[in-house]
Amino acid sequence: MRRLRTILLAVLSAVALAAFGMTSAADAATSSRTPVIFVHGFTGNAGNWAAAEALFKADGYSAGDLFAYDYNWTQSNATSAAGLAVYVRQVLATTGAHQVDIVNHSMGGLVSDWYVKKLGGQPYVRHLASIAGANHGTTAAGACLVNLSCVEMYPGSAFLTTLNSGDETPGDTRYATWYSPCDGVILPYTSTRLAGAANNLVPCQTHLGFLTDVLTLRDVEHFLST
Repeated sequence: MRRLRTILLAVLSAVALAAFGMTSAADAATSSRTPVIFVHGFTGNAGNWAAAEALFKADGYSAGDLFAYDYNWTQSNATSAAGLAVYVRQVLATTGAHQVDIVNHSMGGLVSDWYVKKLGGQPYVRHLASIAGANHGTTAAGACLVNLSCVEMYPGSAFLTTLNSGDETPGDTRYATWYSPCDGVILPYTSTRLAGAANNLVPCQTHLGFLTDVLTLRDVEHFLST
């Protein structure tokens, strides 16, 4: 009798777990929100987005809507962009969505832009939000030229020339940037702006301060909802 009861409990547990998994998958597939992929910058990691994820969740996003792409920031930004392309496909497969929203910071702007413009990613990106993005490079990269990523991030590099040739905001994707004269890392600070994007000047915010700036993050969230 005890053995029968044990078997019965095991079967019921397996059924419950299977049902939970099916429900979670169904919830992800039927979410009304576009999945958000956060892309960190130089020396960063997925943990940089803790404040943004907490704010988005507080405003109605679920954990299944939010993703953070982690990559090796020393390597070529083109290589990181290729990894982002794979990651986007994984997110689309997981969620059942047709498009994602991308939110980047700092060098993550180069990774995101290369994916969208050079790797055919544009049709899969609904919104692209660049927070203090190094979209046209920064002279601060001169301090880390031992890394290929910084060589590419230095103004006038072959990478940047190729990246920013032609339309800076192609296709139906909606683009926006946030930049500040108090940034201190993106030099000149206007490097973040993209021609054809909604470029938002933040009166005074530091480069890393943007990652926890509630006003900016909420503005980004509002942009993604449009």
